[in-house]
Amino acid sequence: MIESSANSQIKKIQKLKKSARNRRKEGLFIAEGVRLVEDALAYHMAEKIYLSENVKEEYFDRLSHKLKEADVEYVSSKVFQEMSDTESPQGVLAVVKMPGYDRSTVVEQENAAVICLEDIQDPGNLGTIFRTAEGAGMSAVILSAGCVDLFNPKVVRATMGAIFRLPFIITENMTREAEQLKAEHFSVYAASLDGARFYTEETYEGKCAVIIGNEANGIRPETQQAATHKIKIPMEGQLESLNAAVSAALFMYEIHRNR
Repeated sequence: MIESSANSQIKKIQKLKKSARNRRKEGLFIAEGVRLVEDALAYHMAEKIYLSENVKEEYFDRLSHKLKEADVEYVSSKVFQEMSDTESPQGVLAVVKMPGYDRSTVVEQENAAVICLEDIQDPGNLGTIFRTAEGAGMSAVILSAGCVDLFNPKVVRATMGAIFRLPFIITENMTREAEQLKAEHFSVYAASLDGARFYTEETYEGKCAVIIGNEANGIRPETQQAATHKIKIPMEGQLESLNAAVSAALFMYEIHRNR
């Protein structure tokens, strides 16, 4: 059992928890909580499992049949508290290998539907959009390099496991990505306050992509120009816009409804 936070394994976990650069360098991230660890084990992405000495029996029982083939380390409750990124830890944490996807396998799908996120900054928004994208049957999520790190512990938690199942692509430049999608026969819809049509007026036939912009500034002008359509959400009262995750959910489920 590990009883000191000075242990090299614990130091590694702390670095993975706090540093996006370190996560990218190692190709690893942290998944905490019984549900996420279950998923990491189910999809064979867990490199190592850490259990608190006082992990609840019900959590251990949920994982026990999958732990037989896993590399498991026990830690003291005090050390686990220091490892954890939550206020009330469940005593279950995994170091997980980052998944990777081939762009061509996504864009070549018949009637592929993707949600594109440009410079989303809030971890809760990104994780929620990811979770909703799985629920709405999207083919993939495309993220600009300016988004909050997908493997930030708060983002991972908010995906509710979708991060293990839904393909994603990280692009350096969303404007160029939109141009590339058009060349690959996608209709590209930009969410815009001055959109020409309401989002419910489109049919979203064939391959389609919807771009959601930064929470404060929206989609960059050059990316809007690269889109084939500008669409908007009807707004009543004095509000200008909705939360990015809410807007994304409306667009994605409208695509789902039309298919």
